[in-house]
Amino acid sequence: MALSYDPLWPRAGDWPRPSEMTGEWDAAILGVPAFRTSLSPTGAHATPAAVRDALRRYSPTLMGPPAIDLAESLRIVDAGDINEPDGAAGEASVRAAVEALRARDAFVVALGGDNSITYAVTQGADAAGLITLDAHFDLRDGVSNGSPVRRLVEDGLDPRRIVQIGIADFANSLAYAHRAADLGITVITLDEVRRRGAADVMAEALSVAGAAGSVHLDIDVDVCDRSVAPGCPASVPGGLAAWELRALVRAAASDPRVLSADIVEVDATADASDGRTVRLAALCVLELLAGLASRKGG
Repeated sequence: MALSYDPLWPRAGDWPRPSEMTGEWDAAILGVPAFRTSLSPTGAHATPAAVRDALRRYSPTLMGPPAIDLAESLRIVDAGDINEPDGAAGEASVRAAVEALRARDAFVVALGGDNSITYAVTQGADAAGLITLDAHFDLRDGVSNGSPVRRLVEDGLDPRRIVQIGIADFANSLAYAHRAADLGITVITLDEVRRRGAADVMAEALSVAGAAGSVHLDIDVDVCDRSVAPGCPASVPGGLAAWELRALVRAAASDPRVLSADIVEVDATADASDGRTVRLAALCVLELLAGLASRKGG
């Protein structure tokens, strides 16, 4: 569908490539279209491009008050996509790309792809803590989109600095619940998020995950209700509302300890005809940038 043009209504997205912007950057978008180890058949490799397209449906303006334009308050670049990010060689490429972007002091937003990317992106960002917004533990054995948290712990990430928000009933096994408890991971269930609210839950998560330094935020969109995230293979009825996810994302990104994030588990090829899942993922990009702008007084 062709988008209308109004010179007084700028659109989000279409950010310059790194070579086109001199000086330091505030944020960098990086596509990581991993999909080959997914436990469910997925077209998640198509999602980074779909999210970039969806961003143009939104304006970069926050209502405040006062209203501000993210494009004016932040220096944002689009670093393109990692070619073949799956497998050991692909993960090494992801680590190197994220490390290079962080070396420029940029907040890194990785567009998945499936949840396997959390492993390499977290390591590339050299994060000391991890917060996941996810219905699932991701502590499975093996190498898949169900194993990144376990792999990070095995590679040295302190599980006492991991907080998992949105863990859902009937979406996990008792064995993995015991594994999380035995490791000392802080688990905040979906019901607890609803009782306490986004601000309170995220304040606790940041105090735990951020106690040792920088934090990576994993945004698995399947934490949301299936009505708003039909393009997530593992989303279930009764998950978070779209506004709840957005509130959690902005609260996290407003904290200076959060220096990287990924948005994962959206299959753009399986989305509803109105593109609602991809559009929610695009709004998560903007919520991350809004949180970042708030640190600068925007």
